Amino acid sequence: MNLLKAATTVSLWTLLSRVTGLVREQLVAHAFGASAMTDAFNIAFRIPNLLRRLFAEGAFSAAFVPILAASRETDGDEATRRLIDAVATMLAWALLATCVIGVAGAPLIVWLFGAGLEELDLAVLMTRWMFPYIGFMSMVALAAGILNTWKRFVVPAATPVLLNLSVIACAWGLTPLLERHGIRPIHALSVGVVLGGVLQLAVQVPALARIGCLPRIGLTPARLRSAWHHPGVRRVLSQMAPALLGVSVAQISLLINSQIASHLGAGAVSWLTYADRLMEFPTALLGVALGVVLTPGLSALKARGDAQGYSGHLDWGLRLALMLAWPCALAMLVFGLPLMAVLFHHGAFDERALRMSTLAVQGYGVGLIGLIGVKVLAPGFYAQQDIRTPVRIAIVVLLATQVMNAAFVPWLGHAGLALATSLGAMVNAGWLLRGLRERGIYMPEPGWGGFIARVVVASAVLAGWLGWVAWRLDWVALQAQWLLRAGLLFGALAVAALLYFGVLWALGLNLRQFARRG
Repeated sequence: MNLLKAATTVSLWTLLSRVTGLVREQLVAHAFGASAMTDAFNIAFRIPNLLRRLFAEGAFSAAFVPILAASRETDGDEATRRLIDAVATMLAWALLATCVIGVAGAPLIVWLFGAGLEELDLAVLMTRWMFPYIGFMSMVALAAGILNTWKRFVVPAATPVLLNLSVIACAWGLTPLLERHGIRPIHALSVGVVLGGVLQLAVQVPALARIGCLPRIGLTPARLRSAWHHPGVRRVLSQMAPALLGVSVAQISLLINSQIASHLGAGAVSWLTYADRLMEFPTALLGVALGVVLTPGLSALKARGDAQGYSGHLDWGLRLALMLAWPCALAMLVFGLPLMAVLFHHGAFDERALRMSTLAVQGYGVGLIGLIGVKVLAPGFYAQQDIRTPVRIAIVVLLATQVMNAAFVPWLGHAGLALATSLGAMVNAGWLLRGLRERGIYMPEPGWGGFIARVVVASAVLAGWLGWVAWRLDWVALQAQWLLRAGLLFGALAVAALLYFGVLWALGLNLRQFARRG
């Protein structure tokens, strides 16, 4: 399969997911603003999301996908399907226990994430409502790993749209009903999250059935024992242990940031959340999409012993990521306020919330290249079934990030948390790149010097244009003319894209080269 075509497919569906996600956040911002109540919801939603990233999309996927791809390459489809059944059985039982413990222990879990919340009891209640979401989404991650290994990228990429549509529908339709019955309207968001999890899992079933990989989950103790003794399950679990530690490092950092932000006053958690939504656009469209496409391919190349193809895959991913991430980072730095104004400056989301969220956006922009780079470079180790090296790097980066938090937060407040996260990601990406090169896993192909020079020049032109537009127009005063403001933003970004790629073309960069690798 052509890698650019596959990555583009994932990116387009991810774009739709992020667009609907922004609509979701716009609806929340318009209705509830950046308040103690939205802080409570964001913390409550962050808890199952963190566990999803920790166990499902994090440690589990990092361990499961390379083993699954290697099994299909060397043992064939039938043995791979038996592996899927065993892993699905173990995962289902583990998730049932996790959800029961999570609902019972919600007060302690919420306290660990946000002891300084003004609406602590509300956060506990919403956490209990939404905790089953981790069960649905972990099974979705299992399905995504299978479908991606079979080169079926569309359904896993499109699935997150259902969560956003579900939350939008519940916020729009359920809120008035709750108000009429004296129930706080923000609970409509919790209902939307759980419904979204159910829908996302439901659409996996026909997709898995079409490729003959719908898992047969054992519901009896005997089937559970049989799954436990499957050698593939043991290999997944042995790989998950270091992967869990590695992913835990990032999630511990998120937990620490949430805890610190909850003590910075009402709204701080929400300011970071809204900024994070904007930052997720490029990280998902580039980093996640490339990671999804590269990991199965790298695992298959490793199984075949094709070292040159392996290095070439990484080189292609790094070049494409750099070419697209650099202008996005500059846009967040010089054009953050116009972006946030058009997206969120409506209703209860006032000018103060706009400016505070923009500071966080700029903090994330400093390290956007690192945030995306980690998602491209880490699969280079995972496909080698070397998870320990990224883990060791991540632990050191976590400690360094907390040192930076101690230095930046008293000076920059919530924006200091975003800046420390960004700089930590840059260190992480640089360290991963160095490790791949020192081991001879990645050998840069010729032409990197000229490539970087062209990207820098084109990015400078783009930054100059966006900086001028941001300075020339009063984006806050344009709030009353929301349609004009949105049109001006679209026009400015369209011109920026034309300038950027036009300069790259004028400087001799052949953009078609990125479509040649398969």
